[in-house]
Amino acid sequence: MQETFFRNLLDSLYEGVYTVNHERVLTYWNKEAERLSGYSAEEVLGRSCSENILRHVDENGVELCVKGCPLEATMKDGLQREAEVFLHHKEGYRVPVRVRSVPLLDESGEIMGAVEIFSNNTTKAQAMEIIEKLRSEALIDPLTGLGNRRFADQNLEKLLQSANDRDAPFGLLFVDIDHFKQVNDTWGHCVGDRVLTMVAKTLAYGVRPLDVACRWGGEEFIVLVPGVDRQGLIAVAERLRILVENSWIEDEGKKIAVTASFGGTISLQGDTNETIVGRADAMMYLSKECGRNCLRIDEEQ
Repeated sequence: MQETFFRNLLDSLYEGVYTVNHERVLTYWNKEAERLSGYSAEEVLGRSCSENILRHVDENGVELCVKGCPLEATMKDGLQREAEVFLHHKEGYRVPVRVRSVPLLDESGEIMGAVEIFSNNTTKAQAMEIIEKLRSEALIDPLTGLGNRRFADQNLEKLLQSANDRDAPFGLLFVDIDHFKQVNDTWGHCVGDRVLTMVAKTLAYGVRPLDVACRWGGEEFIVLVPGVDRQGLIAVAERLRILVENSWIEDEGKKIAVTASFGGTISLQGDTNETIVGRADAMMYLSKECGRNCLRIDEEQ
């Protein structure tokens, strides 16, 4: 009776909650954990948290299991820990979450496991308001949920006007999924659509609050990055490149991962939509020529 009460209580929370025993095997997984991760309790219970389902990475793409697992550390010293990480969603993309690790104690006060509490690290109400506005104005790409090319063009025009009027340069990234035709040819277009959505959401969740990621067309994306110089744009691009590289989906038990090539440029006085996109596109093709899964940012002029 008491156990059922507490399970119902945890299932009513707006935070994901799961527990592990001293061997780091998952023993509980609440409803919000299912929603945030895409994995049902049946898919994760009894599995080790070090398996792919919970391979959290930091903003540099480093797996927490590699640099030091917070749950494992908490079970060793009994201290609570907090971190901002990227969770791997079942559909492949990375979701920014804030996690808190707390020790679980038995009746004698000995550590018997740990609980992790995690929540989406984005402003949900604000995001939903923006999405509804874009949808009503036909500015949403129906497959990925990102702003479409029309939306990108509108935002680009505003940034260029501000850059020219107020001397407020910004960065633009042109992103192209590597070997995407092979994905479609090998796995089919349904899987290809899932890969597109995975990359789109990884970009959308990986950018800074004021940045804008849009689908330009096909397997191409544009990211508008206000208020940066060349070094700042490189930092944003490298972070996104690593996040894409560390994302994957599964199909019939097989892991499908892709990389992306990035090209970037900083706005210049007198730029138009065509000139700035053209420079970033040219830099992206340089990335392709240099072996893909890399970035090239043109020199500031």
